[in-house]
Amino acid sequence: MEQYKLGEMERRLAELIWANAPVTTRKLTQLCEEAFGWKRTTTYTMLKRLCDRGLFENNDGTVIVLTDKDSFTLAQSENFINETFGGSLPMFLTLFSKNKKMKKDEIERLQQLIDNYKEENDD
Repeated sequence: MEQYKLGEMERRLAELIWANAPVTTRKLTQLCEEAFGWKRTTTYTMLKRLCDRGLFENNDGTVIVLTDKDSFTLAQSENFINETFGGSLPMFLTLFSKNKKMKKDEIERLQQLIDNYKEENDD
């Protein structure tokens, strides 16, 4: 889904909005000028892209969040696993853990998540 794929500057703008929302477009243009050196028109162009993707809404000069950061990150992760691993979380974890040594506490946390999932889904 293109909705969850952002370019580098779109991602940085989204992060800026999430950190400051709700934010007026006036304040947002000031923040973007300071952070990225953007002119007002560039900020509005980039904001429109993010609004078109359903992340934010420009409501009478105030930018509000429609999709919070956690929900967006979750959707990106699900999309990545679906596209890359055919939706198989075990395949993802297998390949991921081959190249990354997991710490004991990470393994315990993962096992706890699996155990909790089992308990919730045992009928």
